[in-house]
Amino acid sequence: MRRNNTSITLLSVGHACVDVYQGAVASLIPFLVAQRGYGYAASSGVVLAASLLSSVAQPFFGALTDRRAAPWLLPVSTLLAGVGIALSGLGGAYSLTLLCVALSGIGVAAYHPESARVARQAARGEHSGMGWFSLGGNVGFALAPLLVAAVVGTGGLRRTPLLVLPALVGTALCLVVLRTPGRRPAARAGTAPPGQGDDKASFVKLSLAVTCRSIVFIGLSSFLSLYAEQRLGGSAAAGTAALFLLYLGGAVGSVLGGALAERWDRVTVCRWSYLVSVMAVAGVVFVPGPALYGCIALTSAGLYVPFSLQVTLGQDYLPSRVGTAAGITLGLAVSVGGLTSPLIGRLADATSLRTALAPLVLMPVLCWLLLRTLPEPAAPRPLADLPAEHAEVLPAGAPAHRVRRRKDGETAQ
Repeated sequence: MRRNNTSITLLSVGHACVDVYQGAVASLIPFLVAQRGYGYAASSGVVLAASLLSSVAQPFFGALTDRRAAPWLLPVSTLLAGVGIALSGLGGAYSLTLLCVALSGIGVAAYHPESARVARQAARGEHSGMGWFSLGGNVGFALAPLLVAAVVGTGGLRRTPLLVLPALVGTALCLVVLRTPGRRPAARAGTAPPGQGDDKASFVKLSLAVTCRSIVFIGLSSFLSLYAEQRLGGSAAAGTAALFLLYLGGAVGSVLGGALAERWDRVTVCRWSYLVSVMAVAGVVFVPGPALYGCIALTSAGLYVPFSLQVTLGQDYLPSRVGTAAGITLGLAVSVGGLTSPLIGRLADATSLRTALAPLVLMPVLCWLLLRTLPEPAAPRPLADLPAEHAEVLPAGAPAHRVRRRKDGETAQ
């Protein structure tokens, strides 16, 4: 158990080092507006560039890890995500900025399917374990606006190369996990034979719900900093604080989601969370004054309680393709929300930012409607119930009854 806890901790910190670059894209927007004169539409194009390639690439990387374990992706993708953001402030050309954030998006895309597979294995199917893994990503998101403000806010966009430091730390942690005896992730442990037990209809509904969640979350994160500045007197600090709170609340939500799912089923927890999110998002858009911060915190928790639960739900709906499931629920459906950012930006340019953000209130409603008909799947745990040192890694399609506890170093079949 201690070994599993250590692995989850290292993976969680590594997750933070990667997701800081997802949060960094939105955190750079106010500086791109101030220092390069970008409008709402141009700014949302930067978010789109990071999201588009990430959205397209994640299912590919998920399918790749379903065919063969690829732990080498963890350090490589972490470094790629950091290098892209580090270079984004050096070129003045808009096209070069888009290229750099797109490169970072590919790194993020490559990291998540394999890391989710490894984390689920290390957590041995426990929702709380996946909650702690997701916590790392949320902490990375939360630290992004503070890190960008400390680096870019004090020295301008020319200092973005300093933002590569979290990637270097994350890469080193990944190498520690991969090189430590007994902690190397086994290939495809615990998967079902291809096509057996898959509930594709439920998986599609879940993916649509994750997409709606992504639209509201990325829509808010892309423009919340600017919106808070407008609502609270034009202070850049007010915008940074609002974005930090949006990401920090996710840390609480992820851990809370795992704890609630141990008591109630995951689908029920997700439904109630989205109902809370409806009121919270409406508060962000319409409630005036400093109360905005309370609404942001509630929005963050409401949107993040279902986050890790939806990843494991997707894996349980597609037990034969856990990498693909993670690539879609943790990647494609999450990143695709960035595709709507240009629409929000154009509407904001034509009307006002408040008017452009108002339709986001409907997204949690759609999530709740989609989840109403979803069943709670039984988590496949034939291998997770065994300690890693007592389980045999079987080839795809091998019956689970072949695995029994080892005695004296032997595996009985």
